Amino acid sequence: MAGNNNANLVWSIANILRGTYKPAQYGSVILPFTILRRLDCVLEATKDAVLQEAEAKKDLNIPLDTFLQKASGHSFFNTSKFNFVKLLDDPTNIKANVLNYVQGFSENTRDIFERFEFYKTLEKLDSSDLLYHVTKDFTAIDLHPETISNIEMGLMFEELIRRFAEASNETAGEHFTPREVIQLMVQLLLNYDDDVLTKEGIVRSIYDPTAGTGGMLTVAQEHLHALNPSASLVAYGQEINDESYAICKSDLLIKGQDISKISVGDTLANDQNIGQQFDFMLSNPPFGVEWKKIQPQIQKEHELHGFDGRFGPGLPRVSDGSLLFLLHLVRKMRPAHDGGSRIGIVLNGSPLFTGGAGSGESEIRKYLIENDFVEAIIALPTDMFYNTGISTYIWILSNSKKQKHPERVGKIQLINGVDFFQKMRKSLGSKRKELGAKDIAKIVQLYGAFEDDGETSKIFTNQDFGYSTITVERPLKLNFACKPERIEAVLAQKPVEKLSDDDRQLLEKTLTRLSEDETKLWKNREAFLKVLRPAIAGAGLKLGAPVLKAVIAGLSERDETADVCKGPKDAPEADADLRDTENVPLGEDIRAYFEREVLPHVRDAWIDDTKTKVGYEIPFTRHFYKYVAPRSLDEIDADLNGLISEITKLLAEVEK
Repeated sequence: MAGNNNANLVWSIANILRGTYKPAQYGSVILPFTILRRLDCVLEATKDAVLQEAEAKKDLNIPLDTFLQKASGHSFFNTSKFNFVKLLDDPTNIKANVLNYVQGFSENTRDIFERFEFYKTLEKLDSSDLLYHVTKDFTAIDLHPETISNIEMGLMFEELIRRFAEASNETAGEHFTPREVIQLMVQLLLNYDDDVLTKEGIVRSIYDPTAGTGGMLTVAQEHLHALNPSASLVAYGQEINDESYAICKSDLLIKGQDISKISVGDTLANDQNIGQQFDFMLSNPPFGVEWKKIQPQIQKEHELHGFDGRFGPGLPRVSDGSLLFLLHLVRKMRPAHDGGSRIGIVLNGSPLFTGGAGSGESEIRKYLIENDFVEAIIALPTDMFYNTGISTYIWILSNSKKQKHPERVGKIQLINGVDFFQKMRKSLGSKRKELGAKDIAKIVQLYGAFEDDGETSKIFTNQDFGYSTITVERPLKLNFACKPERIEAVLAQKPVEKLSDDDRQLLEKTLTRLSEDETKLWKNREAFLKVLRPAIAGAGLKLGAPVLKAVIAGLSERDETADVCKGPKDAPEADADLRDTENVPLGEDIRAYFEREVLPHVRDAWIDDTKTKVGYEIPFTRHFYKYVAPRSLDEIDADLNGLISEITKLLAEVEK
């Protein structure tokens, strides 16, 4: 509650921004000024010591950061003579002085304001005669650590971030994950790790490659502290959006945490944590966003490094890069003998089933499932996120099932959580539902119980999601004739059209001579070729293989009563137009399936074993589908009669 009250006080400053700024832009002023004021209050007690240290060592020509950090008592410092109080002493030069003050911060802190594009904000505020007023209003707010603790400050800043996200809800979902979704993910990840819950003074790492505003890292740290106050969770993150990166870094800084491990940039194209491994990983990558812009880098890593890189198993289609983030996380897992890693990631429905056997998506699923990384997949209610109402799923992965949860070895749990929600009093963009505390507790309990109740939790073996795609071939059967309409078809073939006019005319005459007996029909290809080839040679035509193939194709017609066309070694030639595929469950014998499901319908079919591929898909919805019988006709008739009766009464009242 204190966090909300403080946030109300700070957000009230936005009243003077009305007109100059749109509500969705308030955050670009309020957030960096809140950070600036908090840092101002935190550094106040050691301000003079830092200035004295800087002055004393200015002529040493060495980096002074270590000395100044020691003097400030923090991982950051400020060497400007200004603070908020002194800024108010010179209204005329307020912009230059605020700029000087911000530039006086250590590089790790100054970076935050640069990413906020704070200098542009100062320019706009100054040109609108608002900069002095905003500075004055923030000076009046007491954000000293003695007044507001790091925890209270963190809660306040999170509340400001939430309001900023709501005010700009058209884009909030890209960088802001609903807090209750994060709480669910964190509990699924941490609640069943005995070491992190019980060991005194344990230190673990957590990483978010799509850090956004830092919500996942923050909630994870808070939750672990509540469960084991002596435990520490070191936060690592990378974020592509400058402003979100600045907010994330600010949030950690305001809580007195290390910000050196938060980086900016495209995680997939420019990984800032190469070679790093983490204990816990969380991510909510963008849904259905194409990765065409970075395709050359991804393709290069896939081809050059294979499984030594991040994308060895395969590449998804370029229209959706979410599975690339999952592979990125898997690559950063600690080996199981070093304690292993746990991953929680939010994905849309596409990664569950998109792509047939042999496709990039299927190969990625195959890699994850056959290596027994997938522990559980939880379906969330729709309308949970700010910028989309689509179905979403939380994947929980681990590479230490055998060591920590042997009951889960070789198995995957599906939890249908679509009905666990409460409706929001006010929609925020596409977000109309939220998870209540009871909903989160129920899902976490279902996960922990690891039982198949036949309703909301179902347990499957890894093999249940695999299948073999077999190619079913049928023999090519053709008849041949040199009828006028077939000769026209030959002349329309592209390879034939490329012949010289003389050769085309000669070919037409040759085929026409063969058509003198229009009733002649060959039902054996070899017999027909024994007539066709000598006729072409006798006419002096020298046709290449592509042209001859086109001639034969034009003169042929499919005929079930014809002989089977034979290829090399007298093997039957397959008819490409009759080719079909069947998906055979991995646990089933392919030959038995073929004899039971295919041969009774097409006796001359066979399997081309060279084309058989193993694929994986997770048809989540199918496993929880419940058949609802249609209403009886009597029931429908009764409803219709009731409506007709009601309409009749209404009409009678109108006519009175």
